Amino acid sequence: MAPASKSDDKGDKESGDKNDAGWAREHLPIVLVAALAVVTVLLYTAVYQVASRDTLSVTFLDVGQGDAALIEAPNGAQLLIDGGRGARVIRELGGAMPFWDRSIEVVLATHPDSDHIGGLVDVLRRYSVAALVRSGVASESGVDDALLGAAGAARVDVRELRAGDTLRLSPRVHFDILFPPVDPSGMDPNDASLVGRLVYGDTSFLFSGDAPKAVEEYLADIYTENLRSDVLKVGHHGSDTSTALAWIGWSSPEYAVISAGEDNSYGHPHADVVERLERFGIKVLETAKEGAITFESNGERVRLVR
Repeated sequence: MAPASKSDDKGDKESGDKNDAGWAREHLPIVLVAALAVVTVLLYTAVYQVASRDTLSVTFLDVGQGDAALIEAPNGAQLLIDGGRGARVIRELGGAMPFWDRSIEVVLATHPDSDHIGGLVDVLRRYSVAALVRSGVASESGVDDALLGAAGAARVDVRELRAGDTLRLSPRVHFDILFPPVDPSGMDPNDASLVGRLVYGDTSFLFSGDAPKAVEEYLADIYTENLRSDVLKVGHHGSDTSTALAWIGWSSPEYAVISAGEDNSYGHPHADVVERLERFGIKVLETAKEGAITFESNGERVRLVR
């Protein structure tokens, strides 16, 4: 068979192009409809999941030797409490939040230790944050300066809260500040940790940063049964400087969560703290063993998701 001439090649190419163009014109409406259907399903799913949920979720992120917890109210409003030491919180948030969600309503820094706020610098740079809440305790920490600098660059509203103030995430979800009651300037950063209680309906979660036993006992004397919570975020990564008996007794949680790094140099959590919690029949969970730990509440009861 004689080889095809250049003119034959050109004719075949033109014929193929015409056939391809014809196929495209013929099937374009179908392709567009299919693509539109996929986009519609994705958007409907995203909107439906946000609009139809009546669930509060609280995820204690695995940031190693540090603290970070992401709270999402039924209406989608989010509160991030602390951010660990470095950029690990960004990866954790990527796993806990939908890929399209690039905003966080409120970031709360319990106190200016690097293992609590170091990661928040990257959070403020990568996410749209409406407000940064802090106790305002004086700090000479470079990471505290970096955090305030990032907040200023991103035009984030910086607020200092005191006992009696409330962050309202939705009509039924609020975070009540329990401590400090006065300007904490001059106090040790741990002593001035923001302590707060997250409430949704009949369920609640208690957070205390690195507050020591003296602060816990002071709050136990003041609030007594009003400290009752389903989940206790154990203070100071399970150090024996926190988790006083009165604090455990009045909060009376079903679960206690300890956020600490695996094989950390501090020996957290201390064995006597774990024993103290278990003596009260509390289920103790550790991010070092479990990874991120998520709870969900429908306002009536709390359940452990993972």
